[in-house]
Amino acid sequence: MAGVRAAQKQKTRRALIEAAMNQLSAEHGYASLSLREVAREAGIAPTSFYRHFQNMEELGLTLVDEGGLTLRQLLRQSRQQIAKGGSIIRSSITTFMQFVEEHTAIFRLLLQEKSGNSREFRLAVQREVDHFTSELIDYLVDEQNFSRELAELQADAIVRIVFSAGADALDAKPAERRAILERTVQQVRIVARGAAATQQAAKLAK
Repeated sequence: MAGVRAAQKQKTRRALIEAAMNQLSAEHGYASLSLREVAREAGIAPTSFYRHFQNMEELGLTLVDEGGLTLRQLLRQSRQQIAKGGSIIRSSITTFMQFVEEHTAIFRLLLQEKSGNSREFRLAVQREVDHFTSELIDYLVDEQNFSRELAELQADAIVRIVFSAGADALDAKPAERRAILERTVQQVRIVARGAAATQQAAKLAK
């Protein structure tokens, strides 16, 4: 019986998360969401909301955490597929753009709250960006043999370029999205070549 209740509670919690995501849009940021409307879409009474989240901020922070985790998992899968051949840059950026297209509400939330009024939201979003950057740094050091310092500089530049491109792609038409993807691939390749040249120059200078 306890297992049935736990499963039902998890199902309702998921329904609340989905309801919040469904109500996010370019016109309606997270701060404008109503607890009552979210509960109604999830099919529960507003008072039942508090059995799952302390408040709307906790629900929003859960969305941020889930979005960041989903993106990191997708990019890990993308990097693993590179062993079969292909461009790590193109594969990763294509995966990122697919995430933006398929999880528009979550990515929009990350962008909006990165500079929003809530300190908790800003810190949560920054943590996700830091996780994203950290995994890229580890990849550049372990798989591409860059020095830690150069990997950190390169990863920071790439993350800034890619997130900016994702923001541009949010409301773009399919043809515009393809153009943004191609431009981003070229920009990141330029950064990668610059980093490789910098590392080579440093080795020759020793």
